[in-house]
Amino acid sequence: MIFAVAMMFIDQTIVSIAVPELQKDLSLSSTGVQWIVNGYLLSLSALFAFGGRLADIAGHRKMVLIGVIGFATASALCGATPTGSAGEAWIIFFRVVQGAFAAVLFPAALAIVVQAFPLDERGKAMATFFGITGGLTALGPLAGGYLTEYTWRAIFWVNVPVAIIAVLLILKSRPDDDRHPAPLDYRGTLLISGGMGLAVLGLQQSATWGWSDPATWLCIAAGLALLVAFVLVERTTTHPLMDVRIFQSRPFTVDNVLLFLLSMAFVPLFFFASVYAQIALGDDASQAGLYLLVFFGGFAAAAQLGGRILDKRGARPAAVPGCLIAAIGFGLWAHKMTDLDFNAQWHLVALTGIGTGLVLGPVSTDALNRAKRGSYGEVTGITQTFRNFGASVGLAVLGTILTLQNKAKVEETRRRPGCPRPGPTRSPTPSATPAADRPPASAARRTRRSGACSARCRRTSPRPARWSST
Repeated sequence: MIFAVAMMFIDQTIVSIAVPELQKDLSLSSTGVQWIVNGYLLSLSALFAFGGRLADIAGHRKMVLIGVIGFATASALCGATPTGSAGEAWIIFFRVVQGAFAAVLFPAALAIVVQAFPLDERGKAMATFFGITGGLTALGPLAGGYLTEYTWRAIFWVNVPVAIIAVLLILKSRPDDDRHPAPLDYRGTLLISGGMGLAVLGLQQSATWGWSDPATWLCIAAGLALLVAFVLVERTTTHPLMDVRIFQSRPFTVDNVLLFLLSMAFVPLFFFASVYAQIALGDDASQAGLYLLVFFGGFAAAAQLGGRILDKRGARPAAVPGCLIAAIGFGLWAHKMTDLDFNAQWHLVALTGIGTGLVLGPVSTDALNRAKRGSYGEVTGITQTFRNFGASVGLAVLGTILTLQNKAKVEETRRRPGCPRPGPTRSPTPSATPAADRPPASAARRTRRSGACSARCRRTSPRPARWSST
C-alpha cells in the first residue's frame, strides 16, 4: 500500500519545484500556474468523503487498483501536455483528474492497512505507514530538483513505473477486498463536494482576490452553508454518505479537531520551509529537500514511538506531549530563522518533527480505531477532509501574513535614507559641471543608490547555508 500512495504524497510537493520551467515551456498565465497546484488540491479536498464511502461499498482492493491506474494515467497525460494554446487547459484538467483519483485511492489503501492488523498492533503499523509516506512527501522537492534538470515532464512520468510496481504488488499480495454494498448517497455527495469545493476555493483564492473582495467571502460562506445543509440532510438519510452520528463520540471529535489544527501548520510547512531554504539560505531545490528531510527524520522516529505508546496506553499520552514539543519546536525554530544559518537550526527542525510525529500518527490511528468494521474508508474520508480543510485554512492565513509582512518590510526599507522613493519627476537643476563632463543620469542614480544602501544590503543579504557538521 505504501507504493500505491507514494505517488500522491510525492505529488503534493514535487510539482511546485517545476513550476518555473513548466510556465516557461508552456507559456502559462499566472492564473494557470496557480491552478496547476490548486486544481489538484481542490478536487482532492472535495472528493475525499465520497472516495472513502465508495471504497467501503465497492471494495477496498478494487478501488485501490482503480485509483492507482487512474492516477498514473492522469500523470502520464499531464506529462504529455501539448505546447500551444491548448496546453494550459489540458494540464489543469488532468491535474483535477489526478486529485479525483487520489481521493479514491487513499481511503481505500488506508482501510486495507488498518484491517490487516489487530487493534493492539495498529499503532505501530500505522506509525510505519505515516513515517514512510511523510518522508516521501519531503522527497518531493529533492526529486523534483533533479528531474526538472532533465525535463519538467519527468515529474509526472515518474509516477508511471511506481504505479506499475504498486499494481503488481497488489495483485501478488491480494489484500482483503472487504465490501459492504449499499446505495450511494448522491445528494450528500453533491452537498459535501460543493461545500468543500467552494470553501477551499475561497481560501485558496484569497491571496489573489484579496480578503476585501466579496467573491472571497461569498465562496467561503456558500461553502459553509452547503456543509451545514449536508449535516442536516445526512442525519435523516437511511444510507448516508457520512454517518454524522460518529461525532457524538467525544474522542473521535477531538481527534479530528487536532488533525485540523495540526494541518494548519504541518502542510504549509512544506511550502514555506522550501521557500525559506531557497531564498533566505540560498539553497537550490535539491538542498531545500534535504532541509525538509531533517524535519522528517525526527518525524519518522517519533511516529514509531507514538505508535507503540498508542498500542499500550492510548493516544493521549503521545498526543499531549507531542503538541507541547511541536509548539516549543516551532517557536524556537522561528526565533533562529533570522540567523540564516542551518547549523543553528537543524536540532530545532528535528525537535519540531519529533513533536509532530508524536501527534499525527497516533491521533489518525485512534480515529480509525473508533470506526466500526466496514466503515474504515468512510472514516478515513472524514479525517482526510478535516486535514485538507485545515491545510487550506493554514495556507490562506499564513500566506496572507507573509504577504502583509513582505509589503510592510519593503515599505520600511524604502523609507530609509538613500533608498529610492516613488514620486513625481522633477526637472533637473542647473549644475556648474558641464553636461559633457557629467555622468549619465542613470549611472548617477545607481552610484547614489549603491553608496547609500550598501550597508543596509550587507546587513540583510542572505548568507549561504552551511551544511557541514559541527
